Amino acid sequence: MDPGGYDAYRVERRFAPLEEAGWEDSKTKMGPRPSPNRYGIREQFLTRDQLEQVRGGGWDLPLLQSNIDEFVIHFDAAGVSRNCFKTLQDVRDLSVHFMLDLDGTIYQTLDLKERAWHATIANDRSVGIEVANIGGYRSPTNSALTNWYGKDDKGRTIITIPPSVGTNVERTPNFVGRPARRDPVEGVIQGEDLFQYDYTPQQYHALAKLTASLCTIFPKIKCDYPRDAEGKLVNHKLPGPELKKYQGVLGHYHIQTDKTDPGPALQWDYVIGEARRLMKQHPPRTVNGETIMTRSKLIIDN
Repeated sequence: MDPGGYDAYRVERRFAPLEEAGWEDSKTKMGPRPSPNRYGIREQFLTRDQLEQVRGGGWDLPLLQSNIDEFVIHFDAAGVSRNCFKTLQDVRDLSVHFMLDLDGTIYQTLDLKERAWHATIANDRSVGIEVANIGGYRSPTNSALTNWYGKDDKGRTIITIPPSVGTNVERTPNFVGRPARRDPVEGVIQGEDLFQYDYTPQQYHALAKLTASLCTIFPKIKCDYPRDAEGKLVNHKLPGPELKKYQGVLGHYHIQTDKTDPGPALQWDYVIGEARRLMKQHPPRTVNGETIMTRSKLIIDN
């Protein structure tokens, strides 16, 4: 609700002409819509008495802490947060708690007591974030990637926001976004080989801080990602029983077989390692007789 923010409590479409943005006009122009709200109550794990307590917004922190145990990371496939909110609010009737823009700005669109509509079966128990990134594709020459990324005069990769998205879309004046790594990152998600440009260093720093904050406020969110028996990142949907009992940070693709976000580029070890360091959960080391917290390294080669 701050100036320049994005408010998912509003009923009207944010980017439609004002005279056509209201609920009745939206139903006419966008087709049937089940509700003017794009969020709901976290009711799955509540008793009847608890539901009566919270249905008007009356959550207390302990009750909310008992219900939230997952932090879901998405790429928005919209490129910038302004475009992301337009897609969620105006087009798809969806919502998310946080958006993370290319310059590291974090927008909160809903209170965390709300059940945002971002990850189907995980909505009641999770907090979600849409990280600005155009996404992963089967070819490194996919038009989405070539339209959004180019080279500067020194051969470094830069983010080239298409004119159709608009100008001055970042809060940081004259911001020039650069993926942390120069070339598209190749990796397998859901059994499919994908290419994706990395997130920006600014996004990584902000995401690690937010992860640390959420894992501190909500102790059931373990500061870790889904791992296989060898301790490596799981790169596909978690089987039903595993997902049901999982508590921690995870990607959208860990929840749904038809999703690949946050893609192969995300540097999970940095996000989790830096969040643990901020929480003072990372193993300390001694340098010149002084104990310091180990810092996780962000890979940057651009």
